[in-house]
Amino acid sequence: MRLRDVGRSAILAEFEDLDTVLGYFRALDADPVRGVQEIVPASRTLLVRYDPAQVTRDSVGEWITGATALPPPDPGEAEEVQLAVRYDGPDLADVAEHTGLSVDEVVRAHTGTPWIVAFAGFAPGFGYLVDGDPRLRVPRRAEPRTAVPAGAVAVAGEFSGVYPRSSPGGWQLIGTTDTVVWDPEGTPPALLRPGVRVRFTAM
Repeated sequence: MRLRDVGRSAILAEFEDLDTVLGYFRALDADPVRGVQEIVPASRTLLVRYDPAQVTRDSVGEWITGATALPPPDPGEAEEVQLAVRYDGPDLADVAEHTGLSVDEVVRAHTGTPWIVAFAGFAPGFGYLVDGDPRLRVPRRAEPRTAVPAGAVAVAGEFSGVYPRSSPGGWQLIGTTDTVVWDPEGTPPALLRPGVRVRFTAM
């Protein structure tokens, strides 16, 4: 673990891999200290924002380094979301070629294993899903699209995700869902939050 200061009110903790990030996130989130305002996990880092008027930088650093990573929760305890998908994405054939699977096998691989939302980022409501079928690890597109429609279901690297709104994007698009995953007026606004288990089903 390596700690870096981010301005005067945040610390960035760097880790070797995503599993370690999530283990420390679970530990810190379960044992908060006064003055810590937010813990934001990402692929290899945890950003910890704090109020310097309530807690010192050294205390926050000791809290982070003194934590012990927690194992994943029992799968049966996780909230589950089911997303119906039309597997009609423009990159579906390319994903099949990258993986050596047929198109039907790509669909079965994507729907056959539950995914877990590891963290959120890129855009409000965009969850990075992990723990899917490892055969679906594919590179990002060589040329990102300037516009990806809301509801597009995609894969890239070890992740899958659903674009919450129209935006640029470089992931491989394999399908579309009609489910709204981001509603600013909703409670909570994001359907795909860290820890939620996601099952994709083919329409």
